[in-house]
Formats: sequence, C-alpha cells, structure tokens
Amino acid sequence: MSSLAPSRKTRVGAVPKRGPGKRMAAGPRADGAPGPDLPHRNLPLLLLQARESVLARFRPVLQAHGLTDQQWRIVRALHEQGTLEPRQIGQACCISSPSLTGVLQRMVQLGLVQRVPHGSDQRRVMVSLAPPGHALVARMAPLIEATYRRIEEHLGNEATRRLYRQLDTLLQSMAELGSPDDPPGEDG
Repeated sequence: MSSLAPSRKTRVGAVPKRGPGKRMAAGPRADGAPGPDLPHRNLPLLLLQARESVLARFRPVLQAHGLTDQQWRIVRALHEQGTLEPRQIGQACCISSPSLTGVLQRMVQLGLVQRVPHGSDQRRVMVSLAPPGHALVARMAPLIEATYRRIEEHLGNEATRRLYRQLDTLLQSMAELGSPDDPPGEDG
C-alpha cells in the first residue's frame, strides 16, 4: 500500500490533524498554481467544526423530541429569558430574520410558542413559550444536562470552565472590535 493512500481510519474529507499553532505550509494548489501564504489557521472553519462536533452530541435528543437545532435555540432562549420580540430572538439565537419568520410560524403551528401583541404598540409582537413548550423543556432538560455532563467528564472540569471563559472573552473582544463594516478609526 502506498504511503500516500489514506488509512482505513481516515474519513473522506477529513482535515489532517496538526498541533496548536501549526499552519499548513504554503505550496502549490491542486491546479499547480502557487498558493498564497496564509499564516493563520482558518478560525471560522475551526469554530464551525467545533460547533458541529458538539452539536452532534445533542442532535439525537433534539431529533427524538422532533426539534431542529434552530427550534431548540429558540425554545431555550425563551425559557431562559422569557418573552422576547422576534428581533431579540434572532439576535440571541443567531438566526436571520427571513429564516426566523418561517421557524417561528412552524413553532406556533406546533403549539410550542405563542405570539401576543405588545401591550403599548399593537404593531409589535412578543413571543413566549406556550404551555407545551414549557412541558417540552421539562422533558428534555435531564437529557440535555446528561449530555453536558458527558462532555464535561470527557474534557475535564477545568478545561470546560476554561473553554467557557475563552469563548466569553472571544465574544466580548469581537463585540468591542465593532462591525467589520465600521470604518477604521483615526489611529487605524
């Protein structure tokens, strides 16, 4: 067997493992053209891969209860924060407004959430968990928490706390950095 052939354990499309801080060497692309030097690892891709890896542990619970990832994010946000406007839900759950409209409509049809007019402004709508939504959280909570415990047991308590702190720091730092569309400051 050639040394270039993938081993049986190599998954198709898998990214080669590298240690922290390592980067892929610049070199020719598949078409033979020279590749640009990209000294930083692909942080957005790493974050997406981490998200998918973690979410894969929760998907069986969500699917067993007939929920999509987006629906669970909404249910959890409403459970933790109470009644919210759709705009607030979209921000809290990282769901675009066009997608959110369809997801909320389906959740209303399923009886999980309810829309009520805002008290002082009838043009605004507030969304809250309906009684079946609260019951769903109560049924799912032990399974969701068991999944968190398994992840934490595997990572270790300190590594889990450190991961949360680092993610909080990253989110805060990106918020302080401002929008990518903001013009650079006078000193930039």
